[in-house]
Amino acid sequence: MNDISPLPPGNDAGPVLNVSRRGFLGTSLSALVLAVAVPLAPRRAMAAAAASPAAVTPGTRVQAFLEIRPDSTVLFHSAFVEGGQGIFTAMAQIVGEELDIDPARFTVEVAPPGADYLLIGGMRFTGGSMSVRMSYQAMRTLGASARQMLLQVAAERLQVPVADLKTEPGQVIHPASGRVIPYGELATAAAALPLPEKVALRSREDFRWIGKPVARLDVLDKSTGKIRYAIDQVVEDMLYAAVQHSPRLGGEPGALTNEAEVKAMPGVHSVHRLPGAVAVVADSWWRARRAVETLQVSWNEPAAGTPQTMPATFSSEAHRTKLKQAPGPDLAFEEQGNVTKGLKQAKTIVEAVYDAPHLAHGQMEPPSSLARWNADGTVELWLPNQAPEMFQGAAAKVAGVAPEQVIIHSPMLGGFFGRHFLYASASPFPQAILLAKAVGRPVKVLWSREEEFLRDAVRPMGVARFRAGLDAHGRPVALHGVAVGEGPAGRWFGRKPDKVDSTAVEGIAGKVYDIPHRRVGHIHVDDPAVIGFWRSVGHSMNDFFYECFFDEMADAGKHDPYELRRELLKNSPRHRTLLEAVAELAGGWRRGPYTADDGSQRARGVAMASPFGSEVATMAEVSLKDGAVVVHTVWVAIDPGSIVNPAVIEAQVRSAVALGLSATLLEQVVYVDGMPQARNYDLYPILPPDRMPEVKVRIVESGAPMGGIGEPGLPGVPPAVVNAVAALTGHRVRSLPLSKAVLGKA
Repeated sequence: MNDISPLPPGNDAGPVLNVSRRGFLGTSLSALVLAVAVPLAPRRAMAAAAASPAAVTPGTRVQAFLEIRPDSTVLFHSAFVEGGQGIFTAMAQIVGEELDIDPARFTVEVAPPGADYLLIGGMRFTGGSMSVRMSYQAMRTLGASARQMLLQVAAERLQVPVADLKTEPGQVIHPASGRVIPYGELATAAAALPLPEKVALRSREDFRWIGKPVARLDVLDKSTGKIRYAIDQVVEDMLYAAVQHSPRLGGEPGALTNEAEVKAMPGVHSVHRLPGAVAVVADSWWRARRAVETLQVSWNEPAAGTPQTMPATFSSEAHRTKLKQAPGPDLAFEEQGNVTKGLKQAKTIVEAVYDAPHLAHGQMEPPSSLARWNADGTVELWLPNQAPEMFQGAAAKVAGVAPEQVIIHSPMLGGFFGRHFLYASASPFPQAILLAKAVGRPVKVLWSREEEFLRDAVRPMGVARFRAGLDAHGRPVALHGVAVGEGPAGRWFGRKPDKVDSTAVEGIAGKVYDIPHRRVGHIHVDDPAVIGFWRSVGHSMNDFFYECFFDEMADAGKHDPYELRRELLKNSPRHRTLLEAVAELAGGWRRGPYTADDGSQRARGVAMASPFGSEVATMAEVSLKDGAVVVHTVWVAIDPGSIVNPAVIEAQVRSAVALGLSATLLEQVVYVDGMPQARNYDLYPILPPDRMPEVKVRIVESGAPMGGIGEPGLPGVPPAVVNAVAALTGHRVRSLPLSKAVLGKA
């Protein structure tokens, strides 16, 4: 029995890998290439020689991102991780546009940790719908710089001015003589040139690929099973491990009553204690899992004051009550006018309290990590992640080595949704590192679905309180909204007591309706669960709260909710245009109830949202069948400002609708006695295919600054559906999911 000491408390990821300009620069045969594209041993040597990241301006060094091969195909090192959102294709489109190479000729891989890739405000992560919009200009400039370097080499070779040359996809052309040189013949010499000080970017009207529905680069390999996710990784001499976690977070393994029996099971290599868990290492994962589930463990309660523990008394019901009863005053995040005065002068007061539950991520690929200790003292990890440098720093602390001694491989993600950030206790990579060191061989840890549900970093539970004042004409003149709970950004990036975590109020704050007196505030209440970022983050519940309360204001003032939105958006033409666009897409607005062609009674709901720099208007049409909500059609008009790939946008909106609808109708994590009751999909149902509605999407390209795509399609779905249910039934649901509500039959 191996006792592996617990990790020190805390979640400090530590410093990122430092990379110098010279230390990483290199060439290979006929390639415009940085040495990150060469085999592992040189990569380790360069990491060891790394210097300060201050020497590198992220996104500027062509050689860090591009390898142009002899056949003029391109290997591109992406700063962002592909998890189904289409970022690899978007990067190929953006860079290929300015480089003048067809995106179809790109192979895209995730870049290793390095200062070149810290494109998100000096950090690097894939999330928040930031990847394209935060790197768009830099990647265009990168492609244009590479093209200029190729043109310079061609001009020297042909003994002509650069101005006499042009490019067509993958080649430089001298029109006067008809001479053509493929990029692959120029790349080695181009790699030795300094970065151009200034380059011209293509005019929008000249775009070949940006703005076009370019086919996804990853679809073929996914369809033919060639993609290797973290769960698929295999290395020589590898063992497998399965774990059994403490049923309640914070517990530590005590006595193992049948350890000898488990050690004698077929294929078992060894049994280990881990922080908060026990593990069995075996020659196959199935054998490891059978053995660890056979292991009889008594769990010791954590000592008083132990961080990151779950109280034995914690329950979802009690926490919801605590949030609803949390005393004020709220800390202001957004204020306009004088909400106290506006409420006093109002003719009618409207009040409501809304809540939404914890939610699991439930991605298809369960968590796994493969760790190998190498003879040179480095630790090599294959793991799903959204932030390579953060995981590198955290892994270094677990392993007791310097960050540059940790080699991170970031495979394509088998599901995303914010699950693969660096959350305490929510990833198996520390277990893999410790087990690989203990047994002296590579170890792959794979969590069963039951262990995944037990240790997921869930979306926080949230409550919102609203108080609004209406004038004599029934129009809102004052609105006070208060979010109660905890935001994930404050949990993982630090919270100041005198500042509001924006992830706790986004979707209540930031509304553009013309209400003269407004205040949005927050009351912080710690969430005992391990919370994380969930697709669209605070918007996923806060837009539900606000947009449903908007309909309550409209009803109290005897106004149609769609027309009241139009009126209150008269000073926001971008938003009003979008609202009218979704109505047009739906064949016109009608609230209902009304009788559909099939004889069913139906109604529609509408909602607006402004998430992640994009604007969205959503409508939903519903009916009831045997007391359950049936969603027939969801219409979404989205304005992301400007676009890269309309096909990817439509796909992302449809997937966001599916996830938002699943949360609206079915999903909730329920805690009793400090433990989640659902340990698999049998008790945590997600939307089945036969309940997925038709989704119609319209892209409205306003020309505003580029917004996000992966998350904005979700927040409007819950309020549009719930508003439709209210119109159909006359019953206002203020707590999700709808499966809890008694709605009668229709």
